[in-house]
Amino acid sequence: MDTDQTLRTFTDFFRERGHETVTGTSLLPPPQDPVLFTTSGMHPLTPYLQGRPHPQGRRLLNVQRCLRTTDLDEVGDATHLTVFEMLGSWSLGDYGHPQSLRWGYELLRDGFGIPAERLYATVFGGDDQVGPDDESLRTWQELGVPVELTGEDNWWSNGPVGICGPDSEIFVWTGDGPPRRTPTTDPRWVEIWNHVHLRYHRHEDGRLEPLRRPGVDTGMGLERLLTVLQGRRDVYEIDLFEPWMRTVPSLWDLDERSTRLVCDHLRSSIVVTADGVRPSNTGRGYVLRRLIRRLLTSLYRDDSSRGLAELPRELIEHTLDHFRQTERADLVREVLLDEERRFGQLLERGRRVLSRTEFRARPLDEEDYAYLHDTYGLPRELVAGISAGCR
Repeated sequence: MDTDQTLRTFTDFFRERGHETVTGTSLLPPPQDPVLFTTSGMHPLTPYLQGRPHPQGRRLLNVQRCLRTTDLDEVGDATHLTVFEMLGSWSLGDYGHPQSLRWGYELLRDGFGIPAERLYATVFGGDDQVGPDDESLRTWQELGVPVELTGEDNWWSNGPVGICGPDSEIFVWTGDGPPRRTPTTDPRWVEIWNHVHLRYHRHEDGRLEPLRRPGVDTGMGLERLLTVLQGRRDVYEIDLFEPWMRTVPSLWDLDERSTRLVCDHLRSSIVVTADGVRPSNTGRGYVLRRLIRRLLTSLYRDDSSRGLAELPRELIEHTLDHFRQTERADLVREVLLDEERRFGQLLERGRRVLSRTEFRARPLDEEDYAYLHDTYGLPRELVAGISAGCR
């Protein structure tokens, strides 16, 4: 099942069950929202999950593009991405958590064709404030899905205060042979979908107050789902990344981890730029600048002659098309090339600084790295490479 089929299957399933599609087209949250970028599918819906009526009703779905930089150092492994898409469904005081779990099971088994014997669920087992989530436990038992009870791993909250509640996570077996053990004891069980029962508001003193209108919030990462449906062990092997993983190694001679990082950061930079952000030293612009400079660091590490001028227009257009963005590919390309020129100027200044006697005579320490970053904007890994070449 390719990307387009997967998206259609998800959206058609929930539309047939009365859900209205809400927009998920921008990484930029509303002006009054203090965060820089949308980080989850439920993020734009927080006021409605807290009780405000939604103009499109009480059953909603969306495909929301998101950006997260909390795991930036992990990008380049087999699973982490900075820009990704979340498939979400919501009940705003309409149907309950058991119905959400039943629909989730039906979609995974019948819609996506995942054998029932490859599914496992985890359920909140209770703590000193709230008892076990018996409702979800009974639902999974009725469906014949094995269940593991956990603690805080199955409690979702929107921060130290605010809406929260027990959740039930659905896992898929990705190992060879029949499933073994449980999701918390075997990493071959991969979490694919989380269903949250928003039942409480947590106050600053830790007290839980039941919500007048409990809701359901579900979220499933598109790229992780595609990895499972397409039988891949690596998110960069799915069809969505095929043009990138086919083209980038032919442009630049990089190791596997660097190839993944360059593909991810270029895609993310394209999407952020097409949403109207421009590189700068603060806010959203700084996030974009950091992404571009991290990928340039990987390109320049072994060969400073590499550059973004070689980036084909087709890869930019492929990314814009997938994320349903209307910005011109030529404009996005020019933003990337302009930032590369600025980075090159900083790099030259950095080389001159590092050629000084006080830096050549000894290994760099943490104070040196901090000074070079704060003064010249030079990433640590690139400084280390320049320093080695200067000695």
